[in-house]
Amino acid sequence: MSDENMLDALAASEEPAPSENTGPAKRDLDMSDSLGAAFLSQSESREGAILDVSIDIVAVLGTADLKVSQILQLGRGAVVELDRLIGEPVDIRAERQLIAKGEVVVVEDRLAIQLTEVIKN
Repeated sequence: MSDENMLDALAASEEPAPSENTGPAKRDLDMSDSLGAAFLSQSESREGAILDVSIDIVAVLGTADLKVSQILQLGRGAVVELDRLIGEPVDIRAERQLIAKGEVVVVEDRLAIQLTEVIKN
C-alpha cells in the first residue's frame, strides 16, 4: 500500500460515521449572517486598537565599540567615532527591528530623517 493510500485510510478511520451523534453541526462562516457580521466587527475593532499603539522609532547614526574604561573617561567635548561614513544611510529601527534606511535632513530648526529605502520583512 502506498503512503498516500495509507494516509487516506487513516483519515477515513478517524472521521466519525454519519450515523454517530457528534454534537452541534459545524457550519461555514457566512459573512452575510449576523454571526459573520459580529466576527467582522470584532476583527475591525481589534485592528483599530492595534493601529493606535505607539512604539519608539530609533534612528541609528552609527555604532562604536568601547570598553567600560573608555566610557568612564568620556567627558564634555569628547568625540566618539562611529562606524559609518559621511553620506551613508542611517538605520531606522522599531523595537530593535530594522524597518527602513534614510538620510539626515534639517526641517526648519530640527533634525529629521528622509526615508530612502523601506525594508520589507
